[in-house]
Amino acid sequence: MNTMSERLPALVATQLSKRYGALQACDQVSLTLLPGEIHALIGPNGAGKSNLINLLSGVVAADSGSLLVNARDVTRASVQQRVVAGLSRSYQITNIFQTSSVFENLLLAAQAQRGSQFSFLRSRARDTALKKAAEALAHECSIDASLWDLPAGTLPHGEQRKLEFALAWAARPSVLLLDEPMAGMGPDETLRLTELIESLRGRAAMLLVEHDMQAVFRLADRISVLVYGRVIATGTPKEIRANDAVRQAYLGDEGAQ
Repeated sequence: MNTMSERLPALVATQLSKRYGALQACDQVSLTLLPGEIHALIGPNGAGKSNLINLLSGVVAADSGSLLVNARDVTRASVQQRVVAGLSRSYQITNIFQTSSVFENLLLAAQAQRGSQFSFLRSRARDTALKKAAEALAHECSIDASLWDLPAGTLPHGEQRKLEFALAWAARPSVLLLDEPMAGMGPDETLRLTELIESLRGRAAMLLVEHDMQAVFRLADRISVLVYGRVIATGTPKEIRANDAVRQAYLGDEGAQ
């Protein structure tokens, strides 16, 4: 049986660059995600992490460089074309339908994944296969049935983040970009989302941008460190902890914990 490293990479970014006037937001960033791995991207504020996520997801076009998803060149592809190629993302700021119920959010995500034409919600609710897909998604992402009928915007922050994760996961991506999924969470909420991500390990390559170092070192198979828009190191958590340049640039005393 092939090991993860012997298979084709799920994502290959080669020398991606983006400049905004005098600001070099991303500076010849090269990054490879292996199938099924959780790859963390860390760095100080202003390092360019969210800019890189925007380049990878297609929200922003790169000035130069290339991007392959499952060996398919998506360098000039739109956001939707990248989704079709297997790439999905969650956002740093919760991105859900606030006034719709939790289950309606899940129905919409399941319908989008199936490629159905949008129709009135009443029709969606009567679609047995769609309902089953939404229920399966809720169970997969640990969204309790007691929450399904509530307006999504009334959920606690941690539950909203889980729902937002579920909407990204509904696309059944081979590559999932997670932009600070633990942002604004308390310790208990962070732990629950960490456990959810861990439960899905191996089912997609995940690029995790996160400031919570406890979550990063628990989840990551490999870590890349971005400083001033440039990757200064990539390695296992153990290698990154021991890297003097990384400790000086970012980890500080955290690297010794």
